[in-house]
Amino acid sequence: MASPSATSSGSSRIGQSQSEEDLQALMNQRKQKRMLSNRESARRSRMRKQKHLDDLTAQVSQLRKENGQILTALSVTTQHYVGVEAENSVLRAQTMELTATLQSLRQILHYMRGIGSAIGDLVQPSDSFVRPWNLMGANQPMMMASADTSQLYC
Repeated sequence: MASPSATSSGSSRIGQSQSEEDLQALMNQRKQKRMLSNRESARRSRMRKQKHLDDLTAQVSQLRKENGQILTALSVTTQHYVGVEAENSVLRAQTMELTATLQSLRQILHYMRGIGSAIGDLVQPSDSFVRPWNLMGANQPMMMASADTSQLYC
C-alpha cells in the first residue's frame, strides 16, 4: 500500500505542477498584455510621426505659396521701380534742358539790357521776348521814296 507520505508527496507534486502551469499561464498572459501594449504604443507613435510629417508637408506647401506671392509682388515692385526710374531720368533730362534754356534767356535779357542802355533804350526787352521779330526797329513804317530816287535804281 502506499504510504500517506507518498500520497501527499505525489499530490504535492501535482499541486506544484499546477501552480507552475498557473504561473506560466500568468506570465504568458502578462507577456501577451505587454506585447499588445507595446504594439498600441508603437501604433500611436507611428500616428504621431505621420501627423507631424503631414503638418510639415502642409507647412512646406504654405511657405512655397507665400514665397510665390512674395516673388510676384517683388517682380511687380521691381517693374514699377524701373518705370519710375525711367520717368525720373526723363524728368532730370528735361530739368537740365529747361535750366539751360533759362540760362540762355537770362543771358539774352542781360545782353538786351546792355544794348538798351547803350543806345538810349530803343529796344524794350519785354517786347523782344513777346515779339522777337521786333528787334532794332525792324517793324518801323516804311518811308515812301520820291519819284526821283526810284529812277536811280532803274
